[in-house]
Amino acid sequence: MPLWIPITIAAAFLQNLRSGLQRQLKGRMGSTGATFARFGFGFPFAVLYLVALHRIGDMPLPTPNAVFLLAVTVGGVAQILATFLLVYLFAFRNFMVGTAYSKTEPVQAAIFGLILLGETVSWLAFAAILAGAFGVALISVAGRGDVRIGKALFSREAGIGILSGALFGVSAVCFRGASLSLEDGGVLIRAATTLVFATGIQTLVMLAWMLLRDRAELAAVARAWRPALLVGLVGVTGSAGWFTAMTLEKVAYVRALGQIELVFTFASSVFWFREKIAPLELVGCLIIAASILTLLGAAT
Repeated sequence: MPLWIPITIAAAFLQNLRSGLQRQLKGRMGSTGATFARFGFGFPFAVLYLVALHRIGDMPLPTPNAVFLLAVTVGGVAQILATFLLVYLFAFRNFMVGTAYSKTEPVQAAIFGLILLGETVSWLAFAAILAGAFGVALISVAGRGDVRIGKALFSREAGIGILSGALFGVSAVCFRGASLSLEDGGVLIRAATTLVFATGIQTLVMLAWMLLRDRAELAAVARAWRPALLVGLVGVTGSAGWFTAMTLEKVAYVRALGQIELVFTFASSVFWFREKIAPLELVGCLIIAASILTLLGAAT
């Protein structure tokens, strides 16, 4: 089994756990603060990870270049906006459906990967990605009182979720481009370097924003530093997995396999948040599971 597959599955599980922890932060702070917790409290852990690889693993540090800095900056800002929209989306629908709307990302990542990196995917893999997106659509319209997909796709929640997915797709492609642009070091150290620069930029941008525009939110983050620290640790651990997997394999494949997160989200909705799951949501999850198995067959 290619290494990127178990790494991606682990990253998807951690991402689901981080999203659940962020949702709990919403009672103590707004969307901005919950978004900052992921980056600001994760940055120190990212630095420790990079230092451990360098000092303990005896891996030489790569030298950043202009392409790397541009790509990691664009990716970092795009991920901030995508995460903010995703957290904001939780206020409209339940935890599972809110997450599902953003899962149009793999299709969009495949398009952005082609445009920005010139990467293509096989027809079978693209069909699997589209099937996964259809499963997401079923989940997103379930329990609305009507199942007219067209109406649901033009709702406010759908627009926010689709935009969030697009920004996640852009950020993922940029991070892969940044990591691949580094000429020195192996996969782990290049991915870790990209992670440190990305989370560092994200921390500075959000910290500056809150200092200038929302100091009350910054104070709320400071008061909730203990749960926020856990969000940061889980978030950066998952990000390390994503960055490593995307350095090893095309973004479209990695993010499509990452839809297995919805299986974890399904379990979280039922057993953690005690939310009711509609039959159509279950069908959507089964379609996503089938699309993931097809994708693995096409990619291996």
